[in-house]
Amino acid sequence: MNFNPSRRDFMSWVGQGLGSAAVASLLMKDGALAAPVAGGVSAPHFAPKARRAIHICLCGAMSQVDSFDYKPMLGKMHGKSLSADEKPDVFFGKVGLLRQNDWAFRQRGESGLWISELFPHIARCADELTVINSMFAETSNHTPATFQENTGFRLNGFPTMGAWLSYGLGNETDNLPSYVVIPDARELPAGGSINWSNGFLSARHQGVVMRSSGTPIDDLFPSRPLAAGADAATRDLLATMNGRHLVAAGGGDALSARIRSYELAAKMQLAVPEVTDLAGESEATREMYGLNRKETTDFGRGALMARRLLERGVRFVQLFSGGTFGSPRRNWDGHEDMVANHSQEALRIDQPVAALLKDLRARGMLDDTLVLFTTEFGRTPFTQSAADVVGKGRDHNQNGFSIWMAGAGLKHGLAYGATDDIGYKSVVNPTPWYDFHATVLHLLGIDHEKLTYYHNGIQRRLTNVHGHLIKGILA
Repeated sequence: MNFNPSRRDFMSWVGQGLGSAAVASLLMKDGALAAPVAGGVSAPHFAPKARRAIHICLCGAMSQVDSFDYKPMLGKMHGKSLSADEKPDVFFGKVGLLRQNDWAFRQRGESGLWISELFPHIARCADELTVINSMFAETSNHTPATFQENTGFRLNGFPTMGAWLSYGLGNETDNLPSYVVIPDARELPAGGSINWSNGFLSARHQGVVMRSSGTPIDDLFPSRPLAAGADAATRDLLATMNGRHLVAAGGGDALSARIRSYELAAKMQLAVPEVTDLAGESEATREMYGLNRKETTDFGRGALMARRLLERGVRFVQLFSGGTFGSPRRNWDGHEDMVANHSQEALRIDQPVAALLKDLRARGMLDDTLVLFTTEFGRTPFTQSAADVVGKGRDHNQNGFSIWMAGAGLKHGLAYGATDDIGYKSVVNPTPWYDFHATVLHLLGIDHEKLTYYHNGIQRRLTNVHGHLIKGILA
């Protein structure tokens, strides 16, 4: 077939309907149109270990000394004053007495990894985990720290890691977005959609929110039944208007992205109900994820949806645990009472996260999937109270905290790096977010120095001008 119309003729034909817009998208992808939309790397820089990733993001700051960073010395010094050469710089400025871990630690699995009773289910997966106990952040303020955790920068306006991966690797499906976000069912995190922003990248790389309960996506279907043919007519009109505008404007990434968004939305009307319908999952699977328990059903549904999304070609799924900051606490910000706060939050996610790891392993997916479990910073080993009182809460701590990874390309059952004897500051292999991001990109086949986007006179990248591979955790 000889197909060589002018751009004006072709876009005029595109304007006749959504189906022709779909063909336009495929031809743009193949470079057949005269003005293709700028994209990312479009292929890995080298053979990847992982094809896809799930990022479990704990909002509010999980305590490392109560979860994955065992410090026997902290127990011995319980109730004593902190002895340090420098005055701790903490968010609320109240440096109380040292407080021992509130949950008992035990060595787990064949690896002997130290994990506390805060996460009894995850502890049974110890031999799958790669724990980094020497993370540090550049701020102890939640909002900029969360920005840096996700974007590499403390300021708003930069693309998140999921957006960069969408830009760099594209998608493995034409029916679902490349980057999907599943927020906490109770509420959105502080800042809302800023947490899955595309920044200065094309709008098509922003995370698409799918809820774990209720209506998965707003406005995916009409709010009331339409007359026969009205929906198709509306889409035809939009396609016509956009097609004419595209021709008149001589192309443009924003408008082309909008046309593709309509095409994707049409496909998602079929794909989303199928991927979010968990009725076909076995009763054993539903029970494993905690769908039969009030405390775990919301996050369990999200974790199970995440697995189903990856199976269907979605590149990056982000699961949020915790919402906005305030009272009552619905996140990991344990200022007032660590036991009450962390017990509440861990109960919601412990079983579903462990189920996700086991399910991915059983299906052979963990060999090419990366699972990330992070928090914006940690908590202090001393209490947030007057200096002569052992209080119930802990303040923010940017100087040392723990995260873990699992899956493709990693050494499993490993604890990397270390904080000092009481778990306050990273002292062995201190690891910034830049190194974490560089390593995640590496496992997905991307050289972090080559994944760039020219913006405001600078070749921007996820790792800014920093970043080294954490070679000690790579298999």
